[in-house]
Amino acid sequence: MPESTATATPRATNATSTSQTINAAPRSAGALTAYLTLLRWQLAQLGPMVPLIAVIQVLLAGGIVVGFGFLLNEGDTASITFLSTGTPTVLLLTLGLVIVPQGVAAARANGTLTYLRAQPVPRPVLFLADLTLWVLMALPSVVVAALAAWWRFDVKFSLDWPLLITGVLLVTVMATAVGYAIAVTLPAMLAQVVSQVMVFFVLMFSPVSFPVERLPGWYARVHELLPVMPAGDVIRAGLVSDTYSVEGQALLVLAAWTVAGIGLTLLALTRRK
Repeated sequence: MPESTATATPRATNATSTSQTINAAPRSAGALTAYLTLLRWQLAQLGPMVPLIAVIQVLLAGGIVVGFGFLLNEGDTASITFLSTGTPTVLLLTLGLVIVPQGVAAARANGTLTYLRAQPVPRPVLFLADLTLWVLMALPSVVVAALAAWWRFDVKFSLDWPLLITGVLLVTVMATAVGYAIAVTLPAMLAQVVSQVMVFFVLMFSPVSFPVERLPGWYARVHELLPVMPAGDVIRAGLVSDTYSVEGQALLVLAAWTVAGIGLTLLALTRRK
């Protein structure tokens, strides 16, 4: 009996040690596994919407470049270039500030977001999976808008690739983060109303498709603190770098709004209900 007891003790110790090792090993990969699983799940959920979003991007790009182009004189090269290079920003902001809040608000209304929040998954991973998917759907907007401008006005682009890539990613993440924050902090119905208002604000009242000098002085100063005008300035400087440049303040404003959007989103997602 003593020998049996002595033999069992190391085995139990070894088994416990092995169990702890096995349980501890996946923790480093747990976040990655959860992220990839959520990404596939969200892609399956949004799959039917992807063609619709692509059609919206094409129609919106054509509507802005072609439709607004009728308001300009054919020889007004400066205004045509400004409109054409502002269109990608409008598409990115529309997706992030309008379509994202509506999609997340719908997920809240039908219980999908509640179900995901109930899963044993870190909330930042849940948000990161959503953010990745929306960013991937937004990126083709720049290509669609540039092609529409080239087809309609034969705009000559002088690309600054580092600035363009950085600007597109920063604007996309900013718009998506702010849109997500709107959807998870406001009631679902109010979030959808706010997202609809954002369409008109971006299209009609923001100096993205027209120069800021056309706005009243006080309103132009307001836009220096909002992310819309800096977003247009960054992407425009990346598309026609030989004509336009961007100041560091624009990047700082975009970064500040990005941090605020991500912070509010994570705070809302981690809040107990």
